[in-house]
This record gives sequence, C-alpha cells and structure tokens, in this order.
Amino acid sequence: MEERRAMARTRVRRSAELVIDQRTVERIPCVLRDLTGAGACIALERPHRVPDIFELTLDHGRSLRLCRVRWRGDDRLGVSFEKAVD
Repeated sequence: MEERRAMARTRVRRSAELVIDQRTVERIPCVLRDLTGAGACIALERPHRVPDIFELTLDHGRSLRLCRVRWRGDDRLGVSFEKAVD
C-alpha cells in the first residue's frame, strides 16, 4: 500500500497525557503511537470522550502542544498540532 502522508511518521510507544482543562488539571493518560512534525496517533481507552481541541504533554505538563482531533477510532485518535492563538 502506498503511503500518502506528506510527512514520514516515526513509530513510538511513549506515555503521555491529554490536558483537557488546565484550571481543573483534568488529564487523561494515553500512549503516543506515532509522531510527525504535523501530528500524532494517540492510543487511549475512550477517545470518544476527548474534546476536539486539547493539549498534549509528554513531560507531566512542563511543555504542552495544542492538538485538534482529525479522526477517531475505537481506541485511538489522530491529531494535528495547531499553533496557539495568543
């Protein structure tokens, strides 16, 4: 099958967290499955409960990446990395 992505993805298996609300510190544990400069595939138990826009952290909140959901599967999300609006 031909790869149609504009950027090559790097397969990873790394723990991460989705930051849903920084004020209440609501976080959802997940596993980063693959990564590009433009987005990622994230594995988690209930992807249908995740809002369309959230932040992703790989270092317990020290750095955050704004994400937008592009697709949802039974146990995975495909996200694009967005630029933060100040």
